[in-house]
Amino acid sequence: MKQVIIASKNPVKIQCVKQAFEKVFPQQDFHFTGISVPSGVSEQPMTDEETYAGARNRAINASKAQPEADFWAGVEGGIQKNGSEMEAFAWVVVMSSDKSGKARTASFQLPPAVVELIDQGMELGHADDVVFKRDNSKQKNGAVGILTNDLIDRVSYYEPAVILALIPFLNEGLYP
Repeated sequence: MKQVIIASKNPVKIQCVKQAFEKVFPQQDFHFTGISVPSGVSEQPMTDEETYAGARNRAINASKAQPEADFWAGVEGGIQKNGSEMEAFAWVVVMSSDKSGKARTASFQLPPAVVELIDQGMELGHADDVVFKRDNSKQKNGAVGILTNDLIDRVSYYEPAVILALIPFLNEGLYP
């Protein structure tokens, strides 16, 4: 049985990694564990670069915390301003002892009321809770679930990016 360490205790991030690995490697048995490790970036990453760095740092720090594992996965949600608008997205980094893969989710536009609170220094999840009168939405359906009426929840939003980050592991000869 191969061990996969997810660099978060957030149930959404654990579930999306679990589902992706089980789809990509249906014949393999895995044990999934979520651990808390630092991202090395701000609580709310505000650029594409910072968000990617957070996912990468999480995977690296998970590998240091649990070096005996077979895979380490970092998932980091972020936001970025484009003029007066703001988009949300996430980066995923998956590592093994000898290779890594990465992928970014699709992005979506945040509503002005949420952007206003973020501009005042609030983290996206907290801003969602205030605007949409929710509690702890970042560990549930998140902004993407709220804004799509749960047509896409956070697990189904992140899972394709985890699958895409596993491409180098599916195509051994193409990614040395």
